[in-house]
Amino acid sequence: MTIDKAFLAVLLMALVTYLPRVLPLAIFRKEIKSKYIKSFLQYVPFAVLGALTFPDILFSTGTLVTALCGTIVALLLAYRERSLVIVALGAILTVYLTGFLF
Repeated sequence: MTIDKAFLAVLLMALVTYLPRVLPLAIFRKEIKSKYIKSFLQYVPFAVLGALTFPDILFSTGTLVTALCGTIVALLLAYRERSLVIVALGAILTVYLTGFLF
């Protein structure tokens, strides 16, 4: 790779990461008053995070069964409003124990 191509690649990467951060500030100068748009924007980060992490959760262990068991336990503990540490430890322990069975 020549220095010109490397510089162009760095410039394009900087542009791609900079535009999504600046465009909302440039487009939405006033406060958003629509309740629908506000609620949509509140849930977008959670949806994106879930979409990015959920496939990796299913393939994080050696088998799909242990990953599903750990996910189910984590979801149940989170639903019961346990702390993040308890949820993580419960899922890890479940995956560890079900790893002996499957």
